[in-house]
Formats: sequence, structure tokens, C-alpha cells
Amino acid sequence: MEPIVKHKGIIATLDRVNVDTDQIIPKQFLKRVERTGFGQFLFYDWRFLSDGKPDPKFELNQDHNQGATVLVAGHNFGCGSSREHAPWALHDYGFKVVIAPTFADIFYNNCVKNGMLPIRLDEKKVYQLLKNGANETYELTVDLENQILTGENFEATFAIDPYWKEMLLNGWDEIGLTLKYEKEIESYETLQKG
Repeated sequence: MEPIVKHKGIIATLDRVNVDTDQIIPKQFLKRVERTGFGQFLFYDWRFLSDGKPDPKFELNQDHNQGATVLVAGHNFGCGSSREHAPWALHDYGFKVVIAPTFADIFYNNCVKNGMLPIRLDEKKVYQLLKNGANETYELTVDLENQILTGENFEATFAIDPYWKEMLLNGWDEIGLTLKYEKEIESYETLQKG
């Protein structure tokens, strides 16, 4: 996984609450076992009309959201089933950071385990970002090391568990974190044989 230390990117706003994992990646696209290839199906039922053409009304299809790497959404983002495919689809689409007032716990953990930074942010600050990016391109800088967000006329701090922060700063998954202690593990194994 790629480390996340400081990230500057365009935000895409999704001013909706209770966005569930079946909307993030509909069930009919869960046939793949690898983590890639899901981005094209992200928010499929919302992004596309019944004839397969992009719905111009959907937020991610609007010109000012093109190339966005930060998604800002409403309360309870990622609720529903525990499918890990949801963060895979968001990441494959190009998102590195997801900001919301609240997340479903399993979704939040799945984001971090897959190298994406979920940020719980005060509702008023989220509303300000939703307003800033609603109709025009808006860039945000995410500084994980100092736990601060900055943009034009915007600044906010955020909290993150030190365990998750270390994993994201170093680009580790849980296996990578375990390998950090490889020498200690080998020493222990040698003593056990001994």
C-alpha cells in the first residue's frame, strides 16, 4: 500500500446520509476476488441511467468533481453489509480520503486496512466542505501526520487512532505491521526450538 502522509486533492461532495455499501458497489459486481477493477462500478445505480449513459445529475459525473481524490459525505457513510469491496471500489476509482461526520464501524476499519484514510469530522465542518465543493472545484490538503485539513477559507483538525495512523503513514497493512517485528519473531522461534 502507498503511505498517506500529506495528500492534496479535489473533493467530490455526496450530500447524502446513510449511503450503504450496496449503493457504493452493487451486489451484481461482487464476482471478482482481486481488489482492482471495481472503480468502474462505483455508485453504479446512481452514476448511470438505465441505458448505461452517465447520469449528468449525479455528483461524481459533474465536471467540477472530475479527478477528485477526496470524497465528502453525510452521516453513517458505509452502512449496510460488511463487504470489503466498498472501500476497494472507492480506492480503485481514485479516492484516497473519505470524510463524513460518522461511518459504519466495519466500513471504517475496512478503509484503513485497504490504505484509504476515513476521517470523522464535526458535522458543521463537513457541511462547510459540502457547501465549498457543491458547484465548483475545491481542493483540500489532508495532513495525516499533523491531523489537519486545510483549504481555501477552511481549516479543521481530526482525530485518528495511533495504531491506524501509523499503518497509513507507513503504507502498511496488518501483515506489513507484523513484519516490522520480524527479528523479534525469529528470535522467539529460535528460543522455542532451543
